[in-house]
Amino acid sequence: MLYHLHEIQHHAFTPMRLMAEAVRTTYSHPWMPLAYTRLGRAVAAGAELIERSTRRFGKPAFNLPFTMVAGERVAVTEEVVHETPFCELLHFRRAVEDRKDPKVLVVAPMSGHFATLLRGTVETLLHEHDVYITDWVDPRHVPLDQGDFTLDCYIDLVTELLSVLGPDTHIVAVCQPSVPVLAAVSLMAAADHPCQPRSMTLMGGPVDTRANPTKVNEMATRKPFSWFEKTVIHTVPMNHAGRGRRVYPGFLQLQGFMSMNLERHVGEHMKLFQNMVRGDGDSAEEHRAFYDEYLAVMDLPAEYYLETIRKVFQEHHLPRGIMVSRGRKVDPSHIRKTALMTVEGEKDDITGVGQTKAAHALCCNLPESKQRYHLQPKVGHYGVFNGRRWREEVYPHVREFIRAQAHAHD
Repeated sequence: MLYHLHEIQHHAFTPMRLMAEAVRTTYSHPWMPLAYTRLGRAVAAGAELIERSTRRFGKPAFNLPFTMVAGERVAVTEEVVHETPFCELLHFRRAVEDRKDPKVLVVAPMSGHFATLLRGTVETLLHEHDVYITDWVDPRHVPLDQGDFTLDCYIDLVTELLSVLGPDTHIVAVCQPSVPVLAAVSLMAAADHPCQPRSMTLMGGPVDTRANPTKVNEMATRKPFSWFEKTVIHTVPMNHAGRGRRVYPGFLQLQGFMSMNLERHVGEHMKLFQNMVRGDGDSAEEHRAFYDEYLAVMDLPAEYYLETIRKVFQEHHLPRGIMVSRGRKVDPSHIRKTALMTVEGEKDDITGVGQTKAAHALCCNLPESKQRYHLQPKVGHYGVFNGRRWREEVYPHVREFIRAQAHAHD
């Protein structure tokens, strides 16, 4: 019912949103004399804030048409090379020849935001890697007859994608997928699968949330499992292709994201208003770019979300050695061929220091020469995989690790 009420509210705000957009367009038009006055800019700024606060932000584009390779600017083409109901495998094909750069599969988090949240991650990797990414499909657009998406389905999907890409693949899991990726590689190792990845890099992932728990971890354990099932799970309304599907709605997740730092978000929107009134277009555009991405959210399949809450955050199946997937015990000690790197941020308030590093103890039969740990000083969760410190301080370690493992197999 809550999802239906949300849809009704969104449509009810449509006339106000259209009126606000008309006012903004009028008072910011170059032919409008008032557009060059403080009053005109204030009216346009207020109208934009109303329009943005009532808008539904759609899936952003990666918008990476070019990259630099060996000092030369080359074109990049996005192509879907494999499709499943809940995920498209997206390849960023670079217009280069005769380069044997490592093939990297980036597994984006299925945790509310779209895979474009990792635009900065992909942009940096593209310079020296052949990059693929899991581009998740919003479950509200997946018809019921396509089945459910569970944690087991996630593990199976990782195995499927590695099989599609072949045995020379390096896999990078950012945040939430660290658990299903480690589980998939463990099962592939136990079965001596021919497409076990050459290396596995886990970045800020909740492998063992018992280590240095954060407020996010505590939120997942403070309530009983039944509370999550009864309170945050709702049904997709009739006006979407996935009507009838049980999901954790994106708008509820967004409320959670915003409430964690509400004062900061309110302050940022006040800064947007002030920048527009002052005529500081560059600062205003930076704000729009960030929040266009931040406010674009997708639903999560109920089965996957609930299993993650129970098995990863409340019962800690993987680190306790009791994780089972489709009747198969998940045992990372089987991993002997796939090199492991973990990356953590010193100030990460989502995945505490030590939670990702726990993967090394689980991969107890992996030689030390195939293991590496990097703790990045002075960065939070997002700084591990995005921004200046990712580009200048974290990425060089990841690049060197991947290349070392690629050369070890040559």
